[in-house]
Amino acid sequence: MPRLVMMNSIRRYLAASAALAILASPACAQSLPDDLYRAELLPGWQTPEGTRMAALRLSMAKGWKTYWRAPGEAGIPPVFDWSGSKNVASVTYHWPAPEVFELSGYTTFGFHDELVLPIEIRPQDASQPITASAEVELGICEDICVPVAFTISAELSGSEADTRIRQALASMPEDARDAGLTGFRCTVEPIRDGLRLTATLTMPPLGREEVAVLEAGAGDIWVSPAETRREGGTLVSVADLVPPTARPFALDRSSVVVTVLAPGRAVQEIGCTG
Repeated sequence: MPRLVMMNSIRRYLAASAALAILASPACAQSLPDDLYRAELLPGWQTPEGTRMAALRLSMAKGWKTYWRAPGEAGIPPVFDWSGSKNVASVTYHWPAPEVFELSGYTTFGFHDELVLPIEIRPQDASQPITASAEVELGICEDICVPVAFTISAELSGSEADTRIRQALASMPEDARDAGLTGFRCTVEPIRDGLRLTATLTMPPLGREEVAVLEAGAGDIWVSPAETRREGGTLVSVADLVPPTARPFALDRSSVVVTVLAPGRAVQEIGCTG
């Protein structure tokens, strides 16, 4: 079975199994908090560029968490569908830097207790109101993971500078070049069902316990957990990339994203050289 198909099948199986176990077990169902989560769309403000800086605010029961855009080895990636919106031309997510979670030998990336995700919406007609509506699917986890689906919607107006959104924007990963990055080089080699990507970053250490996350940019490309090592002034990270076709493909290096996480710090760079 191709690795992408296998991984997607495993994720669907785990999500379905978790949901069925919760529904089938009264004891387990009773153990779920009544206030497991609450979701709302913060209207935000209009930017000087004419876009609307809104945000998803997801509040979770104490000790529960949800996942970043790249969830890691055992996480559930969030999915958004904005097709029910009116006067929305495009949507851009400004993800805050995630926490690194280690559980049962798996590394995942996400947020505990609360996530405020700034969402920049470009209207089709700046003179008309925006009615934003998104169907959202994500996982909320503690000792078990609960796949949830909900709809957030609001007519976005007003110009209040929401401090919650501003704080989330301020907690985004910093530009890696501001942290001393002087080179981001990628080499690729074909493997049976895709590519092996080796990213070499010339940059000083961020601190102890550096973790690199590689993303392949646009497209439904599965990326394995990266194996990362420090070699003096360089950080080397290796991951396998598997497309839906499960065959070698042409990688757009300009869309490769690397995020390096360390306790209290996060940096990000987009686009590597050959």
